[in-house]
Amino acid sequence: MILTVCGSLRDGSTNAAVLKTAQALAPQDIDAYDKLCELPHFNPDDDSEPLHPAVADLRARLTGADAVLFCTPEYAGALPGSFKNLLDWSVGAETMQGKPIAWINASWAATGAANAHASLRIVLGYLNVHIVEEACVHIPVGRTSLGEDGLVADPEAREAIAAAVATLAKAS
Repeated sequence: MILTVCGSLRDGSTNAAVLKTAQALAPQDIDAYDKLCELPHFNPDDDSEPLHPAVADLRARLTGADAVLFCTPEYAGALPGSFKNLLDWSVGAETMQGKPIAWINASWAATGAANAHASLRIVLGYLNVHIVEEACVHIPVGRTSLGEDGLVADPEAREAIAAAVATLAKAS
């Protein structure tokens, strides 16, 4: 099972649409983590039993996944704070150690969210994951690329999303 994690809290997020499209096109089961807004602020003093229920849920879902697919925007030149918070709760917990990990960069901006994804790569280095480079792709998706169902409608983008998911699935 692949767990998808969206780094955006925005309603109508193109990053969320990419992951919903991945779920619709996936060759295997995909579970979507959608509780980013429920995580408490990371504090190492709180990283002990009993864990906050949202943290325990996050860690259980990451541990139970065969692979993880991220899709996150860039905000102010870096990872969004809420998404970085999720990653902070993962450091030291060994929830993703050795797991195949990939991300889809959906940014329409000229810079392509390069800073966010460079930061993601750095943080994932601390988590000792297996980054599946072939599944880490840039697929620009604008709001006009979404269908009425909230999924990515562009056939080329859908094909690229499906290929990234299939590549990640093969690595798991």
